[in-house]
Amino acid sequence: MRDRILRAVFAFSLCSFASATFAQTSSVTLPDSIDTRVMACTGCHGARGEGSHDDYYPRLAGKPAGYLYNQLAAFRNGQRKYAPMTYLLEYLPDSYLHEMAQYFAAQQPPFPKMPTPTASPQVMALGKKLTNEGDKARDIPACIACHGASLTGVSPNIPGLLGLRAKYISAQLGASRYGARGSDHPNCMQKITHRMTDSDIAAVSAWLSSLPEPLSPAPATEGSLPLALTCGTGEPK
Repeated sequence: MRDRILRAVFAFSLCSFASATFAQTSSVTLPDSIDTRVMACTGCHGARGEGSHDDYYPRLAGKPAGYLYNQLAAFRNGQRKYAPMTYLLEYLPDSYLHEMAQYFAAQQPPFPKMPTPTASPQVMALGKKLTNEGDKARDIPACIACHGASLTGVSPNIPGLLGLRAKYISAQLGASRYGARGSDHPNCMQKITHRMTDSDIAAVSAWLSSLPEPLSPAPATEGSLPLALTCGTGEPK
């Protein structure tokens, strides 16, 4: 976690230094455009929001704009706990956050090639079961019951789960469990992750990260899926 924070702070500092140097040495004014506004994002998340080639910075591209806006607002307002993101966003108005969210929602870069899973067949089988069926005995709904049969999310607020690395998924499920990812009430993911064991989280993370690129990356349309749970509008799943 310390290395992750240092890397993000360094990226932000580098962007700030470069911008200040450019302003001092050039008479050219940077345009007030969406490309300029997302420069601080693309330094970590990729030029089109494709995500980094490590475990740290997730894919943003193609996720529903409502979801992306909710996460930006949550970082800005302190519902999500990650200091570099808060520093980047705390003075930005809602209009900027909506514009940034719409920009990344419209991007469709290729999905990354994921590392070959190292989990055992038993772990992968558990991850597949929880993803597709859930566990009724423990009141754990299947991932597909909210995130869609293709796991590409549902507009406007439920994200896709593909193209993310196992360690990132595991970290976010843990953050939901312990409150580092907050949301409007009811906080569905916190309730679900409290019912999951560490082994469940590891299995789901391994399985989701092993899945191939979907035939269509577009999220399902609002109302097309009878959701298993009714969650807060800012639910950070």
